[in-house]
Parts: sequence; C-alpha cells; structure tokens
Amino acid sequence: MRDQGGGTRAFWEPGPRLAGAARAVLNLLLPPVTHSGEPAGSAGLDVGAFNRITFLEAPVCDGCGVGIAAEPGPLLGSLGGERCPACVAQPFAFARARAACVYDEASRDAILQLKHADQQVFAPLFARWIARAATDLLDEADAIAPVPLHPFRLLSRRANQAAEIARPLARLAGRAYLPDALQRTRATDSQGGKSARGRRLNVRRAFHVTTAGTQQVRGRRILLVDDVLTTGATAEACTAALLAAGARAVDLAVVARVRTARTLPM
Repeated sequence: MRDQGGGTRAFWEPGPRLAGAARAVLNLLLPPVTHSGEPAGSAGLDVGAFNRITFLEAPVCDGCGVGIAAEPGPLLGSLGGERCPACVAQPFAFARARAACVYDEASRDAILQLKHADQQVFAPLFARWIARAATDLLDEADAIAPVPLHPFRLLSRRANQAAEIARPLARLAGRAYLPDALQRTRATDSQGGKSARGRRLNVRRAFHVTTAGTQQVRGRRILLVDDVLTTGATAEACTAALLAAGARAVDLAVVARVRTARTLPM
C-alpha cells in the first residue's frame, strides 16, 4: 500500500483516522480514569485532587526551590538569586533547583502511581508542571538528563520515572534529551528511612557518565530531572559525576520537594 508521498506503508499500520476512531471506541468501552478512580475526559488528576496540591510559586529559593515564605529571613546569595539561609550556609553541589509542588499527602499518591504502579499518564502531566516551575532553568539549559535507575531496579519497575518525565519535558522545551549519558553503575539500597548522611553514603560514587555521554555533556549546562527532592543526596551524586565529565553547570528540576529537605537528621 502506497502513501501520498509515494512511500510504502506496512499493511498493518492504521491511518490517523482509523487510529483516532479506535481510540474513541476504546475510551467509550474503557473510559480513562483519574488516580482517584473517577472517570475523566483524559486520565490524570480530578479537580479535587488537583486543588489539594500545594504548588510552589515565586519567590522561591534559587538554591533548593523552597518557597521563600516557608523559610524565615531569606538572604541574597553570592551566586545570584534569593537564597534561604540553609543554602547560603551550605550550598548544594547543583547550582540551582526548582520544584513544582510540595511533597505531601496530596501529591504523594500521584507520584507513587508513576513510580511504582506504572501509571505513565502522569509523566506528561508532571513534565508540564516542571516546565512551569522551572521556566528560567529551562531557558538556560543546553540539555536535559534524568536521574538514572540501576538496571536491576529498572527491570523490577519496568520504567524509570525520572526518564518518563524528562522525555516530554525536553520535547516541550525544545532541548536535547540525554537518556543514557548518566548511568547508575552501583545498585544501592532504598534511600527511605536513612538520615541525610546515610543517604549521601548510600549513593556515593554510584553514578558515572559514559564515554559517549562525556561528549554530550562537556561544556554544556545540564538540567537534571527527578521526581522528588528529599535531602538532595542523589542529585548531588549525579551532579558530581556530570561536573567531573566536563559539564559547565548542573541545575535540578523535580516534581516535588519535601518541606524539610534541609532539616532531616544528619
């Protein structure tokens, strides 16, 4: 079968009209639902769940993304941009950070649905949230890289949630997407339940930039993407590997950050 450009289309490939009709029939038989189980015009968050999300609006700390109103006495850091006292006293390894929302009971379920339940519908939604929260970082980024999973963890989850978010984000921003430049070369324990020091030790030297990745990151400003910022240990370990490979700078963008990211037990 020949298409309008004279090429050959495989006989099993549906045309756009047929594909659209098939999707319409499927949606009629099996309507998309929100994570709360309510039918929706398109899968995602229902209105009630969306309204419970605490989105982080400017002004935020340039270093960690926390809302300035949540931290008393914001200061102007030497790196430029308003910074909370914790980031002035002890900056992260990454240059700047933005988070779309607070990680709490309202946002946790949707994030975990993507992370552990393979609900890929949330990935483009989160990408849009980050695109809004990190507009300034995206404007200056040369490329976008996700925090990688170890191959064993990837097999069990079937997808890397950071990569599923970073891919549509790169497409939205028109930036290069580097899915394989950064690799996790050491299987690590879960970060859950660990102190800030325990988290840092757990991911120490766990990440490596490949030979091909070195060519992709050298001299470029990289936007690192993950789902949640807790203590920043994982992002800092990734940042160290990217900077060692020649990246000019590394910024961080996440879907959500915990309120107590800088105050967890050391």
